[in-house]
Amino acid sequence: MELPGLLQSLFFFLIFLYLLLFFHGRRYSSVQANSIGLTSYPVVGFLPDFIKNRHRFLDWMTEILILQPTNSLTLQRAGDSDGIITANPMNIEHMLKTNFENYPKGKRFASMLQDFLGHGIFISDGEQWKAQRKTASFEFNTKSLRNFVMDAVRFEVAERLVPLLERAAGNQKILDLQDILERFAFDNVCKLAFNEDPGCLAGDGTSRSGFVHAFDDAANISAARFMYAFPIFWKIKKFLNVGSERRLRESINTVHGFATEIIRTRRAKMKKGIKAADEDLLSRFMASYSDSGEEVLRDMIVSFILAGRDTTSSGLSWFFWMLASRPDVEKNILNEIKSVRTLHPNSSGETFSIDQLREMHYLHAAISEAMRLYPPVPFDSKECLKDDMLPDGTFIRKGWFISYCSYSMGRMQRLWGPDCLNYKPERWLEKGVFRAESQFKYPVFHAGPRICLGKEMAYIQMKSIVACVLERFEVEVLEKEKRPEFLLSLTLRMKGGLPARVRRRSLGDMEIERSLPSE
Repeated sequence: MELPGLLQSLFFFLIFLYLLLFFHGRRYSSVQANSIGLTSYPVVGFLPDFIKNRHRFLDWMTEILILQPTNSLTLQRAGDSDGIITANPMNIEHMLKTNFENYPKGKRFASMLQDFLGHGIFISDGEQWKAQRKTASFEFNTKSLRNFVMDAVRFEVAERLVPLLERAAGNQKILDLQDILERFAFDNVCKLAFNEDPGCLAGDGTSRSGFVHAFDDAANISAARFMYAFPIFWKIKKFLNVGSERRLRESINTVHGFATEIIRTRRAKMKKGIKAADEDLLSRFMASYSDSGEEVLRDMIVSFILAGRDTTSSGLSWFFWMLASRPDVEKNILNEIKSVRTLHPNSSGETFSIDQLREMHYLHAAISEAMRLYPPVPFDSKECLKDDMLPDGTFIRKGWFISYCSYSMGRMQRLWGPDCLNYKPERWLEKGVFRAESQFKYPVFHAGPRICLGKEMAYIQMKSIVACVLERFEVEVLEKEKRPEFLLSLTLRMKGGLPARVRRRSLGDMEIERSLPSE
């Protein structure tokens, strides 16, 4: 028999062996006795329901969690998938802050992403995580890094994004707005990470390097591992180096090779006495980790690229989709932009300063409200180290996973009121000033010691893009009445993108109504 035939036979034999052990060698399964809306079958537990609904996993899980008395669900079945899924802020505060040390990322979560992210800050635990977090926290709070980020955003908006939209407006070309936002974010985060410009928005807007494609594939295939009904399947594919796991390995090699080459080049310059004047994260981390190997720096940089690229583009894609059906919200944003321009008559007409962006409270609320309903990272998991009792009375055993679903939380009436499904920026405002909610009620940027370090920078980037785009263009989203399907990824992306047209906005569109002071 030829080698491919042997591999195929081995593959199916291993599947058969696993199923045999699964159905006959493991304990019976159960779902929490008081759970509603989820069927438990002998031996296989909730797996049939999961397989039936995994294409709509977030909506399916939301429907189930809403029915639970405490918005928490206990799942038990054969295998390594015993755990808790919750949408209860008390439980989230407990796991992310109060009892933080008992809920690390854990081996299960790391096994899914470690090939891609190595031992980077987003999947590391313990002392390794603390050391990375301390360094990153210091750097993200420096004024020089904020200025570096702002300069990069201004350049990408003024020199690439606006000209691209101008060309599209001139010929009424249909654009994939999600793709444009992703390319913008990729250029911007690569500049931040290691001062390299992949030029995704350069030229005619179609420039894409092998690194960008490889990064996409690595993120998407890694995310797909979480949706396997039997995790052993992707592990077998990885062992045999076939199918999606072979593509994943090739993509990871491209990404890691690209990042490693940049690190080596930077270190070679330093050995020659060429002082790095760069303000990017790589330069900063190299100063703090001068004795560390290439892999440590590589993993940190790749992790930050993933976080900075996919989250902001996801948040803005859903924002523009929701805005398309709310002309009243768009009018309020335009009024605020005009008001800020009026208060700063000597400011640049192309972009906005950090101080101007901070004055845009309504825009801040409108973006936050979009992420409440469509959080860029809709689901996150930890592992329980020791038996524990959650604040809502749910027991969790050592070794179980515990996941919180921020997508479901945005749809809970007990958290956001009877109008929770409505897009309502005003819920974030108090006398016109943005009022933040508890990070445990709104864990869009995570919460507790692991809260996102780039939160402020993310808002700066998102507000800058929205303000500059809406000031100049009307955005017409095609098929705005139909919600796009979700694309399986590490973030909440739209399947098929976001088709849209843009039209140059006339000066009259920016007029606002102001009451003049009486004399």
